[in-house]
Formats: sequence, structure tokens, C-alpha cells
Amino acid sequence: MNTLVNQVKSSAITLGYLLIGCLLIGITQVNASGLLTPKGSNTQLQIQDHIVSVTIEDGYAITTVENTFFNPSSSELEAVYEFPVPENGSVAEFTVWIDNKPIIGEVVEKQRAKQLYETEKAAGRDAGLTEKKSFFRFQSSISPVRPQQTTKTRLVYMQAADVEGGIGRYVYPLEDGSTDQAKIDFWQTDSKVSSSFNFDLKLRSGFPIDAVRAPAHSHATILKTDSQNWQLAISNNGTAVSAPIVAEPNSTDIDNREDQRIAEFASAEIGSHGRPVSSLDQDVVVYWRLQQDLPGAIELVAHREPGKRRGTFMLTVTPGVDLQPITEGRDWVFVLDRSGSMSGKYQTLMDATSQALSKLSDQDRFRVLLFDDRVEELGTGWINASDVSVAKITKALDNSSPRGGTDLYKGLHKAISQLDSDRTSSIVLITDGVANVGKTEKHHFLDLMSKQDVRLFTAIMGNGANRPMLEAMTKASKGFATSVSNSDDIMGVMLSAIEKVKYQAMHDVSLDIKGIKTSDLVSSKTATLYRGQQMVIFGHYYGDGQALAVLNAKISGQDKQYKTKFSFPKQATSNPEIERLWAYATIAQLKDKSNYLGTKLEDDSSAIISTAIEYGLVTDYTSMIVMTDEQFKANGIKRNNRERRESELAAQNKRAGSPVSQQQVDQNTPAFPTKRPSYSGGGGGGAISPLTLLLMMPIAFAWLRRRIISNKAQ
Repeated sequence: MNTLVNQVKSSAITLGYLLIGCLLIGITQVNASGLLTPKGSNTQLQIQDHIVSVTIEDGYAITTVENTFFNPSSSELEAVYEFPVPENGSVAEFTVWIDNKPIIGEVVEKQRAKQLYETEKAAGRDAGLTEKKSFFRFQSSISPVRPQQTTKTRLVYMQAADVEGGIGRYVYPLEDGSTDQAKIDFWQTDSKVSSSFNFDLKLRSGFPIDAVRAPAHSHATILKTDSQNWQLAISNNGTAVSAPIVAEPNSTDIDNREDQRIAEFASAEIGSHGRPVSSLDQDVVVYWRLQQDLPGAIELVAHREPGKRRGTFMLTVTPGVDLQPITEGRDWVFVLDRSGSMSGKYQTLMDATSQALSKLSDQDRFRVLLFDDRVEELGTGWINASDVSVAKITKALDNSSPRGGTDLYKGLHKAISQLDSDRTSSIVLITDGVANVGKTEKHHFLDLMSKQDVRLFTAIMGNGANRPMLEAMTKASKGFATSVSNSDDIMGVMLSAIEKVKYQAMHDVSLDIKGIKTSDLVSSKTATLYRGQQMVIFGHYYGDGQALAVLNAKISGQDKQYKTKFSFPKQATSNPEIERLWAYATIAQLKDKSNYLGTKLEDDSSAIISTAIEYGLVTDYTSMIVMTDEQFKANGIKRNNRERRESELAAQNKRAGSPVSQQQVDQNTPAFPTKRPSYSGGGGGGAISPLTLLLMMPIAFAWLRRRIISNKAQ
């Protein structure tokens, strides 16, 4: 056995070096964040500095991006900067430095904001505008950038933190996904940073953390102050690599310690490009893993100004429920997008599919469908999941390549038409969701999913994906969607997804709060919770004191109920950002309703506009305008967003100087009987056993071969 383990260790190290060497051969070029100029123009603006600061605490993330633009020419120029829409996030601040003074923008209706900006630009006065150009990108315009001078801007956006199965995931999106052909044809993007790129993430957790890692950025510096305070930094100045800090194995067991080092090396290095960032063309994906054996919990973060009748709250429910594994065999249909828009993501798609196939049980059957303008099936009929059959399909995938248009409807229709009604079936869709051939309207897809009792699990590829349509389909089937970046740990993503569907789920989930009046409730999830998933609920509350919270659900058809008591505060001023997060969730719910029903979003536009203006959010119908204080006054625009930002910044500074707070409110009367589930390995940076590494070798070498072929084709 020792000989076998040593051989595996040697193979793992060799494989790790081969993979790293392969990845250094060439990097796939993709469209990215950066300055836009019409193709053929002589505009010479530069991004001089790009400084990113992220703080994740109390269940949400605040991202601050400062750009410095330099004009080396002899003429005044307009800077047009584009960046992807962060998942579940919206711009809350756009600031432009005017006469060396930061001026915070205000939110107004989109058309009015555009008219104000054009008026200010024509008059030669300093102005800025941030608007949502599509469902997947924002655009900031700044005028003028004077000759031989710099202009500085700041963007701030907020989003609820993403934690599933004890694994947290944060994405700073930079790749735009390359799905807008008209934009690609007209604009050229300069994503180079001529001077400094810095990315600094502070993670402050109420629960202890075992490990932090950024799988695609091996040069990241990771520092641990204590189990609740971590920092990750990336810079283009050649900062030395700092290996992730992971839980130590038994210090008396030398062999175990060596196995841990090898596993850590393999999991941390695979997928890393190993290069300093100097261009805004690669997402930054950060994972963190909570300590295992944590309790199920209910966490409450509230905001209520002194003397105010109404407060706002965020309730995070992490079930500790003993969901049993599903032992009977299942049928799986993998529907894979091979259209031309997947060119920069196709290798990632194949990696994800190979990993998923390798995790099916012996009782499972599967089919694999590739779609572009037409649908092609790999293999014939249902295939029993075995090492041999998976290797055969992996090889067939290896020989495929992206091409043609995207007839997403045809691919899903064929998948549904081939289901066996006598077996439990699931569809795994991996796509960027930019349907441009055949039926493309949302209502066709929603109708299709409602005709069958089948769960749709969707891997959404890239920041340019049609997330609204894909998430609407997924919710209609009571499945779930997972976003996938080229910078992700694909093994971790697929393990996370498979861990959820291998177990029973909680259905018809609802939360009742009694004893305290609540209103305007918005939930992050549908009525189904899969293993490891959290439910985040935003709302308003009135009064204070103790409340009874009751979580109702069904598991395998049996009614379940989980209860606890906790208090809502009379006054809470540490987290004013909760108000914006509630507003964003409310707007997202209106959009989800439109997506699900197939109605026009314009029907709810007045509600979106009023909410966005009150809480300072950039949406499909509102934009953020920056002008001088005199021009704000002349145009009758109140400085509500400036006041809100000042309050938020004061609270953030106060939190930064205080110990990390624990937001769990059900310690005295726990709502859940067991510990929360946690995923091991993969995305959390956990160890991989020698046996697992041995089993992964065929897939890993197929992956290596694909990467080499892809790099030769660049």
C-alpha cells in the first residue's frame, strides 16, 4: 500500500508541474473590462491605476473600485469605461474627482441622467455618468479628461455574500463574456493597466474560517490574523506567493502531514495562471471554507435609526437538518452549449462536464447532448455510468469544438423529449444562455419547463450570460443555478452542485415571524432548499422585542417544523447598508416576477424607479449622474445619495475598529437539531486523498491534453 501511495504522490507532483507548465504556455484572450473606443479611432486614454478594496462581513460584501485615467494627448477626451454587472449587486456610488474634490453622484431616471450628462459635456463642465447598458454590463462615462492630466473615479457596489455548504465564494468580475456581437464589432477595449493594479479583500467572519484561496491567482498573498479575520491581496508588482493556510493534520503523523502538503499543492495550483495581473481580463474568484461541524443557525442583521418607527433586517437561515442521501439511480441529461459564443469558455465547459460525469453513481444513467444550430448526441440512448463509459464520452467531448449559433430551445426540447417517466430525471444545462436561433423568448422556455416534472440544474458560464432567462427557467423547475467563471475551481463548483442533488431537499419552505410585525419580505430562494443552501430574507419590521420564528418545510413528503425565539432591536446603526440590500432584493424580485410570468418589465418600472431613487441604485431605469454641487442645485437634485454614503462610510469605519460581531440569534433556543452540512475538498481548498487523486488521473490527463491543444490553437 505504501508503494501505491508513493506512486500516487509522485504522479500528483508530476501532474501538478505539467499542468502549471501547460497553463504558462498561453492564455485564452477574452473581452474584458476597460476603456472603450470606436474601432479605428486614435483615442489614447489609459487606465493608469485600478485599485480594488473588498470587505466581506455580516453576510454581505462591499466592493470599492478606484480608477485613475490618464490623457497623454493634446486634446480633451471623454473616458468611457465598461465593466460586468456583479451577480446580485448594483452600483451604490459613483464618484468623480472634480477640482481635486470627490463629488458623489445622485440617482435619477435614466433618460434624464443621460440628458444632464450631455448638457454638462457640451458646456465643457466636468461630469460623469454610470448607467446599466444591458443585463450584463455597466458603463461609466467621464468628461472631460484634460490633456496631460489624470481623472479619478470611484465605484462602490454591494451584494449579499454567497455561502453554500460551508464554502463562501466571491467574484470580482472582469471578463465580459463576449456575447454582444454588435458591441464587439463596433468597439475596441483597452484593458491594460499602465501603472498599478491592486486587489485587497478583507474577510471578517462571525464563524471561524479554515482556509482562503484564489485558485486562478497563485501569486495572491493570503494573511490570517485569526480564525475570523483574513486578508487576500493581489498586485502586479511581483508580490511573492503566499500559500493558503489550511487546517493542520495531526502533528505526530508525518505521513499524514506529507499527504496534506501534496493534496494542498495539487488543489491550490491546478487552474492557476501563475502570472501577475496587469490587464483587466481575468475574474478574481476567492473561496473561503468555514470550519466543519458548525451548528445550523439563524443570523440577524438589522438597521433602525433612533426614533424611527420602521427598521430593516436581513435574516440568514442556514439549516442544520439531517437530509439523507438518495440511493436509487437517477437519469441525467447533460445539455452542453457548443455555439460560437462559448469559444472563450468551452474548455471550462468540458472540464466541468468531465468532473460531473465522474461523480455519478453506478446506478445512474446519462445522455450527453451538444447544441448549436442543431443538436448532436454523444453515444446512443441511455448510458450506464461506469469508468469505461465516462472515459469514452470524455474522449468524444475532447474531439468537439464550438461552432455556429445558439438554439437553446432545441437542445432543451430534445432533452425533455427523451426522459423516461419511470425514473427520477434531472437536466444539467451548461451554457452562456445567449439564445439567437429558433425560439428565443423567455415564455417559450418557461412553458417548456412547466410541462415536465424534471429538475433543471444550470451552470451559467461567464459574466455575459443571459442570467435573467436562465435563472427564471431554473426556478420554474425548482432546480438551482450556479455561476461559473474561467477563474473558478471547476472541481469545487461541480462537487458543490453534485453534493446538493445527491441528498433529499427541503420543499415548500416558508418562514413565519410572529410577535413582531414584518412587511415587504423578499427571499433569495424559491420554496426548495437543497443541501447546504442558505435562505436570505430581507424585510421591514415594526416594534421591538422577542419574536417567534417558525420554518416550515417538507422532506420526502413529511411536514417538518423548526422553531426559535430571538429579539429584534429597538435601535441598530452598525449596518445601514441593509437598506440598500433590501431595495436591491425588492427590485430583483419584481424582475424575477416579470421573467417568470413572461410579462414586460415596464409594467413595474414606476415601482423600480421610485425604489432605486430613494435608495440610490443604478438599475435598468435609473442612472447615476455626477455634476458640480452648483449644477446639482441648479437642476433641483437633492443630495440624498451623498448623505446615505456618508452614513454608510461612518458605520464601516466604526465596524473596522471593532471586533468581529457574531450575528447568530438562536444560540439559546437552537432552531435546528443537527450541524450544518459542509462540503470537503474542491472549492474550499480542502485536502484530496491519494486514492481520489489516483481516480482523477484519467480525467486530469484528458483535461491536460485539451489545454495543450487549445494553447497550440491560439
